[in-house]
Amino acid sequence: MRNVSFRTVTCGGQVHWGTTVVKRDVVEHPGTAPVVVWLRQDLRICDNPALGEAAASRRTVVPLYLLDEDTPGRWRMGGASRWWLEGSLRVLAAQFKALGSPLILRRGRADRVIPDFLAEIGAHEIYWSRCYEPFARARDEALKTALKAIGVTARSFKSALLFEPFEIKTKTGTDFRVYSPFARACMAMGVQAPLTPAPSRLIAPKAAIPSDDLASWELTPTAPDWAGGLRANWRPGEAGAKARLAAFIGKIADYKDGRDAPARDATSRLSPHLHFGEISPLQVWRALEGVTCPNGDKARTEVLWREFSNHLLFHTPTLPEQNWRAAFDAFPWRDARAELQAWRRGKTGIPIVDAGMRELWQTGWMHNRVRMITASFLIKHLLIDWRAGQDWFWDTLVDADLASNAASWQWVAGSGADAAPYFRVFNPVTQGQTHDPDGAYVRRFVPELARLPNALIHQPWTGHASILAAAGVHLGRNYPFPMVDLISARDRALSAFATIKKAA
Repeated sequence: MRNVSFRTVTCGGQVHWGTTVVKRDVVEHPGTAPVVVWLRQDLRICDNPALGEAAASRRTVVPLYLLDEDTPGRWRMGGASRWWLEGSLRVLAAQFKALGSPLILRRGRADRVIPDFLAEIGAHEIYWSRCYEPFARARDEALKTALKAIGVTARSFKSALLFEPFEIKTKTGTDFRVYSPFARACMAMGVQAPLTPAPSRLIAPKAAIPSDDLASWELTPTAPDWAGGLRANWRPGEAGAKARLAAFIGKIADYKDGRDAPARDATSRLSPHLHFGEISPLQVWRALEGVTCPNGDKARTEVLWREFSNHLLFHTPTLPEQNWRAAFDAFPWRDARAELQAWRRGKTGIPIVDAGMRELWQTGWMHNRVRMITASFLIKHLLIDWRAGQDWFWDTLVDADLASNAASWQWVAGSGADAAPYFRVFNPVTQGQTHDPDGAYVRRFVPELARLPNALIHQPWTGHASILAAAGVHLGRNYPFPMVDLISARDRALSAFATIKKAA
């Protein structure tokens, strides 16, 4: 799977953003009523166009976060994402308190809570940043219609992407289906918008507005508390995002060569901050424009992969549920639940795969190269439906993003846009030897293999029993035998993929 990489910049510049305006018809003078800023995936103060526009109105600003869980059951926020959200909201609440207008928390369906909340505080305008998930788009359009009927102005802003999915078109006016020409079109259009300055102060409501207690939402795990590894590795919030960005720029000279080495800290690890909007893609882009070495260009291609994923989801809303290439509907997936569970828990007997799955379980994240290896193993060596892997990632990743997750899983499967060819089957042993040659990554997350020599760390089953025993490795007891023979499983996969190629 792909993740993005970036640099810290200061806010600055004034911007007038494109908006969707709903006509209002109210009795009160518009200049006296508060404006609500409904925060969603833009949990930041800096470069937040909706917040900036509200602050510039010189009226009372009421920031609101609504926990709306009225989403399709499969796409309700996963456990790792809920943990992140709790931390991010705590940081954001402190930021708004410092600005003078407290963050209001409410819970429930947007189509019910938002109109009632506006009436409660006497507001006739609401601003929000656009979301692009199919269910979010449907919700927002229906809400705009309902608000129009009661005389409320709704304004939406581009905040989560550099380019609107409907802005970038082929020469024939259609949507893009291949990444490279999409990226060239983005570069040709250019990124013109300035950064929106953070407000130094907000006008607070005259009377306190009731707000939920964040703890009552029970977003973090308690029995058991499995989030220790997440707390040790992550710092949710805008300051954490900026720190990550600054650290990445400081090591960007190592990015191009080091980004595929999972044991090296060469990537940005900014993907969860970007997903929750704790930093904007525009901030990232501007930062990378200041990088003079070629690694800045390479990092920008990863930013554009995120844009491409959202472009695909916008134009194909079924991307997370259905094969983008219809021929794959006939693929002979296996119902192998025990193997799926072993893959989830990092007990496949393939060290690099197990290391990746354990990294995911322990930290809520997985290195990009290893995401591709683990996904390829599940799909092609085990012939398990890509959607099963996508669902596990959705629940366990702190950077779980509908567009990126779906596009990347379908890319590995070969069923998606601009996908890897079906005959490309990652050999996990070769991948491990190439990208983790001294086994440092495997030793970190699969400690029962830590004493093996480098020659065996990625294929312990090939070692003599005496060497394994000396290293404390007892296959079948403290580490499993490989669940499949890699060569025969590859042949099985190629035969399965050939059947749908012939049918197509």
